[in-house]
Amino acid sequence: MQQPAPAIVLPLPAPPLYERIKTELRLRILNGSYAAHARMPSENELCAMFNVSRITVRQALGDLQKEGLVFKLHGKGTFVSKPKAFQNVSALQGFAEAMSSMGYEIVNQVRQIRFIAANARIAGRLDLPEGTKVAEIHRVRLLDREPVSLEITWLPEALGKRLANADLVTRDIFLILENDCGVPLGHADVSIDAILADDEIAAALSVEEGSPVLRIERLTHAADGTPIDYEYLYFRGDAFRYRLRVDRQKEPNSTRNTQ
Repeated sequence: MQQPAPAIVLPLPAPPLYERIKTELRLRILNGSYAAHARMPSENELCAMFNVSRITVRQALGDLQKEGLVFKLHGKGTFVSKPKAFQNVSALQGFAEAMSSMGYEIVNQVRQIRFIAANARIAGRLDLPEGTKVAEIHRVRLLDREPVSLEITWLPEALGKRLANADLVTRDIFLILENDCGVPLGHADVSIDAILADDEIAAALSVEEGSPVLRIERLTHAADGTPIDYEYLYFRGDAFRYRLRVDRQKEPNSTRNTQ
């Protein structure tokens, strides 16, 4: 019986030179060998380091810039970008709850706690009659001692009084609501857009007035569906990003009797 001819296995082509250089430089950036805001080796230095042409180096650096890992300053060279912290918007978590799990130090500056008559917008969101007294809390969230977000929160008066006596400097409002107030959280409705910083936001986040900031509008409901926490979160675009995983929703498989 004739034996089958042996299968011919062709070697996989090696990745292009610029891909290998990009991978190596990315690794050095992510492991801290090239620190945030540090100047990268010049194009000539990289050419000598990897024994490649300048066009190859430029292609590798261009891809790293598209990924947000480096930035260029005209006449000064290429520098390592500061990594942005991120939060998964598909999970209902407080800011400190999410950041602490990734090793960041979180401190809050409580700028204001007051009780006001709810205007039509706030009252409508919290399902209260217009003019009902609510708590308004302003906090700046510091990530590794740098201001990252301004948080303005409105809650029903009774919950606001409990929060006013709680540790708002080191704790998330979500955890205080659940653990101290005995209010289990259910879900939140979230919308995201970008606006220009007004004078209050600019001062809180240490940015120029008119700078673009990320705005999160979030209405959080208790487990029984009651809206209890309405807030605007203003994030510095250069220091933070939200991540969202979106799964493709498929219709349930329809079955047909083929008999």
